[in-house]
Amino acid sequence: MLAPSSLGEDWVRDVRAALKTSQHDFHQVKPWIYWRDMLVGAAIAYTAAAFYVGAPAFSALQIGSFVVAVFWLYRVGSLVHEVAHLGGHELTSFKVAWNILVGIPTLTPSTFFTGHHRDHHSQRVYGTEQDPEYVINVCPRGSVVNLIVYFMVVAIFPLLVFARFLLAPLTFISPQIREFTLQRMSAFTFNWKYHRPVGKINRSRFALLELACFLRAVGIPAAVLLGVTEPSRILQLYLLGAAVVTLNQLRQLADHHFEGDGENLSMSEHILDSCNYVGKDPLTWLLFPFAIQYHALHHMFPSLPYHNLAVTHNFLISELPADSPYRDLTQPGWWSVARNMLRRDNVPAEAHGEV
Repeated sequence: MLAPSSLGEDWVRDVRAALKTSQHDFHQVKPWIYWRDMLVGAAIAYTAAAFYVGAPAFSALQIGSFVVAVFWLYRVGSLVHEVAHLGGHELTSFKVAWNILVGIPTLTPSTFFTGHHRDHHSQRVYGTEQDPEYVINVCPRGSVVNLIVYFMVVAIFPLLVFARFLLAPLTFISPQIREFTLQRMSAFTFNWKYHRPVGKINRSRFALLELACFLRAVGIPAAVLLGVTEPSRILQLYLLGAAVVTLNQLRQLADHHFEGDGENLSMSEHILDSCNYVGKDPLTWLLFPFAIQYHALHHMFPSLPYHNLAVTHNFLISELPADSPYRDLTQPGWWSVARNMLRRDNVPAEAHGEV
């Protein structure tokens, strides 16, 4: 449960002040790490995917390569989060390369993520009914039925994305259809109440990536119709996509405590609603690649490069006083937070020994 607002903002300012005392520049981006993680991840993911689609059905090779492909597709795909937080003129070549190597082939262009993710970080949006990444907006806690429905939506989401890009040219028929599409059908969110601010969209760049994904989407059934691949390829690609989306949504169940009531939260409440994970829990390791398990720290300092989150966290722990609320952001593991999605709304988190 969120701490009372009487806690104030002083502790957040203290954390920020503590970071400034270091002689190390934690905000310095190391491009080679970004390129290494993308190129290695893409090479492993696509190699495993090639074995998966080419192996005999239900063979050990197909099952094993499927698991490896899903893990690495999720991992390299999660770098879109880093693309979203890089500055406008920062690592431009990396952003372009990521979209060419990952975003377009997997129908996940960064333009469909950056806008709504930055809104999720906004104090104006975070925790409200319009927050595109606040899970309880689409999966109210306390009901197994809600969770089942939620993951049914997860299962069809890759099909919706595929249809969105397959029909992309039709969105240019009229200005009204185009505006509606940009507002309501151009963000990777399950929250139908979220309206994307179209004024922030670079329309030419957006259209370029959108139409590139259209060609990719068309190419999938075209290859089957032309006899280049078997019809089973469509199912195989769907299963890859659905598994990757499932991993991502499992992670989102525990990015935050989701204790907001739909009203605007203060910065202190915003951060206290977020989680850091520092243990060796296997599920945390699986679901939080590239150090994004320091999610509360990330929300406090969104521009920190992912490769510096762990060292920044360790520095703050060494510098902050023992009673700093920052220390209370650390959670034992993914399940310790995610299990609250199965509890009733009126059961306080403190009753279960949680922050």
